[in-house]
Amino acid sequence: MPFEIPALLPAVLAGACGLLALLPLAGLPRCWRGRRPLAFFHRLLWTLLLAALAATLTVLALALRGYRRLLAEAPVATLAVRQSAPQRYAVRVDLADGTHRSVELAGDEWQLDARVIKWTPRAVQLGAQPLFRVERLSGRYRDLAQAQSTPPSVVALGEDSPLDLWRLKQAFPAWLPFVDANYGSAAYLPLLDGASYRVTLAAAGGLVARPADAFTAQKLQAAGW
Repeated sequence: MPFEIPALLPAVLAGACGLLALLPLAGLPRCWRGRRPLAFFHRLLWTLLLAALAATLTVLALALRGYRRLLAEAPVATLAVRQSAPQRYAVRVDLADGTHRSVELAGDEWQLDARVIKWTPRAVQLGAQPLFRVERLSGRYRDLAQAQSTPPSVVALGEDSPLDLWRLKQAFPAWLPFVDANYGSAAYLPLLDGASYRVTLAAAGGLVARPADAFTAQKLQAAGW
């Protein structure tokens, strides 16, 4: 998956720092041959600093990969449901990044999960916006006894990577003081044959699921939702 918008800026800055690091590096042999140790170590220091900054920005870009900015109310996904058997459904998921998945779910309801990252007030003042990443889609059984005895059907929708801002915050909380909160949010609605749903993420950081058309709204009302 290509870099999402939040990861693009640190990736560009990393490339720029990498190119800038080449400028003092190019003059090192000349300073060495000219026996100018002060100039040599001055250029070497700048090369190392710029290279370290480029490496840090690269790690940040990779950690932000897959996350999207959370605007006033950001579109997350649309779901189209077709029943194939009792408590068995084929679901097409169209994500906000333009990709789509066709999955099989078992149960009476679907549930979509996302990760949300919010920044400290100071970071927000500097322009940082909340981020989110869709994580998984799963089936839910309405009957508690069935839910306890039947393994759920779960489909991953996001790429999982050990180099992820969410995981870095959990592993090294003191290293990322500008991250105020990282948490999960979920929304669920019934699996109804022919239904279509729209899922958004509110600025407050919670997933919201709604019927995508009047037909689905009528089916939900008839089902007691």
